[in-house]
Amino acid sequence: MAPIKSQNSNMLLAFLTLLGVIAIVAVVGFFMLRKGPEIIQGQAEVTEYRVSSKVPGRILEFRVKEGQSVNAGDTLAILEAPDVVAKMEQARAAEAAAQAQNEKAIKGAREEQIQAAYEMWQKAQAGVTIAEKSYKRVKNLYEQGVMPAQKLDEVTAQRDAAIATEKAAKAQYTMAKNGAEREDKMAAEALVNRAKGAVAEVESYIKETYLIAPAAGEVSEIFPKVGELVGTGAPIMNIAELNDMWVTFNVREDLLKNLTMGAEFEAVVPALDNKTVRLKVYYLKDLGTYAAWKATKTTGQFDLKTFEVKASPMEKVENLRPGMSVIINK
Repeated sequence: MAPIKSQNSNMLLAFLTLLGVIAIVAVVGFFMLRKGPEIIQGQAEVTEYRVSSKVPGRILEFRVKEGQSVNAGDTLAILEAPDVVAKMEQARAAEAAAQAQNEKAIKGAREEQIQAAYEMWQKAQAGVTIAEKSYKRVKNLYEQGVMPAQKLDEVTAQRDAAIATEKAAKAQYTMAKNGAEREDKMAAEALVNRAKGAVAEVESYIKETYLIAPAAGEVSEIFPKVGELVGTGAPIMNIAELNDMWVTFNVREDLLKNLTMGAEFEAVVPALDNKTVRLKVYYLKDLGTYAAWKATKTTGQFDLKTFEVKASPMEKVENLRPGMSVIINK
């Protein structure tokens, strides 16, 4: 009987031990698997503006580096644009020629002046001939798919400009030969004004070779290197306006209870030793059907949409940088 009692006692002990293990596992599982607090993670963002040039050119010099603070009016970079310089010389030459023609119209033409006007006309005719040939060649290449449309537009404009110049030169010659009258004098003065306008236009292009900061900020990124070519409107650098910073959150609509328009709340910044910041919601918009949805039930009675929430710091947060995470504990 003793061995039987001992065996029963061992079985009872094993059973009780198993029950104890099951109970411990159940308790640990209850605490481990229960739903924790909801965490909403956002990101600090900042307004940036892109610096680009109106004229194509080569990067001659950078006056700033990435991470450097700049003020409005500072020179950021200088471009080298020999084409623009050449156009300036042409424009000034055209202005001088127009001024000379105007003076001739005022004083009256001499034989030498008539001859000079004739030679200018002949020169303009030669320019038209060359422009027409260039236009035909480029047009043929364009029709063959070899040349881009922009090049065809350029040679077309050059041809039209050459034709206009030839007409103007012919008019000047005719005026010199026939003698200047009041209308001729007015026309000559108009040509001078047009030439001055062309000079002013090219001067504005030359100013565009100096890239100036329109607002204060910090250089966040520089794209090309010194010596590289950049086209019209090509981005050269980004400037971050650190005084205009906000935090963006993507929040499920079931967590929007305390994140309504104008609501104030607190969040922490892990990168700043979990510093607590106070934010105010100023923007709230759903992200549309392409954003993440979550079914509330397996059968899917309705889906939870995601909203984009933007909040601005109520006070300036020292050392807060774009890209830093900002956490809301719900």
